[in-house]
Amino acid sequence: MIVKKKLISWIVLFFWVAILSPIFCILSGLWLASLGWFGPLPSFEELESPQQNLATEIYASDNVLLGKYFYENRSPVTYDELSPHLVNALICTEDERYRSHSGIDVKSLARAISGALIGRSAGGGSTITQQLAKMLFTDVSSNIFERIQQKFKEWLISVRLERNFTKDEILTMYLNKFDFLYLAVGVKSAARIYFNTTPDLLTIEQAAVLVGMAKNPSLYNPKRFPKNALKRRNIVIGQMYRNAIINEAERDSLCNLPIELDFKRTNHNDGLAPYFREYLRKYMKGWLKENKKPDGSEYNIYADGLKIYTTIDSRIQQYAEEAVATYMPILQEQFYNHWEEEYQQLQELMLVLT
Repeated sequence: MIVKKKLISWIVLFFWVAILSPIFCILSGLWLASLGWFGPLPSFEELESPQQNLATEIYASDNVLLGKYFYENRSPVTYDELSPHLVNALICTEDERYRSHSGIDVKSLARAISGALIGRSAGGGSTITQQLAKMLFTDVSSNIFERIQQKFKEWLISVRLERNFTKDEILTMYLNKFDFLYLAVGVKSAARIYFNTTPDLLTIEQAAVLVGMAKNPSLYNPKRFPKNALKRRNIVIGQMYRNAIINEAERDSLCNLPIELDFKRTNHNDGLAPYFREYLRKYMKGWLKENKKPDGSEYNIYADGLKIYTTIDSRIQQYAEEAVATYMPILQEQFYNHWEEEYQQLQELMLVLT
């Protein structure tokens, strides 16, 4: 009887140690991270204004976008400019309890830890806020010990982000920051490059494709791996059904649709008036030196998200470029024919002289 009681005591002790040890480790890690043991944390100012490379946009006099200057092809959008389908798809797939947690989803974290302990995948424990923290402030390390330290920092930064921004702002920052490949940095560029549309007009199936890329943009790239992207898109649609965003009939109908891309790569020369924009870029060098930021530093035309409004009328410019594209081959052919005749006459003259 005594042996049995001791065995039960040991089992109870082991149970509580197994339960409390991860909690103790997490709390200790957060405490050490807050003290700066795992490296410096972003300041309040950095949290308020995270550094992002934003493209400068050049507009015609009729407010048509002519082109961009950029390091990264990122143009920010506001929450009001996002399709509700995009918001719903992201929350349903990446962070179901996004609206209720404070940066760390304890339930998802516990599920992920228990899954790791028993050697079974139980889904990720990272919230949308943690993923944003990783994108904004962490250079992901391949060393497992450094990665654990970074994880504690990400949790701490996530809590601070939740204190400084609303849920809508965090979600918008995430979508503005994510790299969708092919120079599609941020959802505005992604919607344009993959579907030739804007974020507010994305359909459910289009939004599901882009959200599906959040798990692994290379593996679920709809341009290069359409089968992978289709499977992942349907998982996202399934998550929307699971969370009662769509009904069963809508789920089945959407899952049967193919992925229809309207894909167009982008570069610095895309858009109207490329020669004018090159002249403008040189002109802006002088303007930037004369017009400083409020703190006295110089604007960066490739990273500070400036908007330049010009006197060019986009319609007239479009007609002019179409006219050049139509008639230049004709004029070029006439040019070649003229000089071919001149060359033949020159050859005949040389023969006579010799």
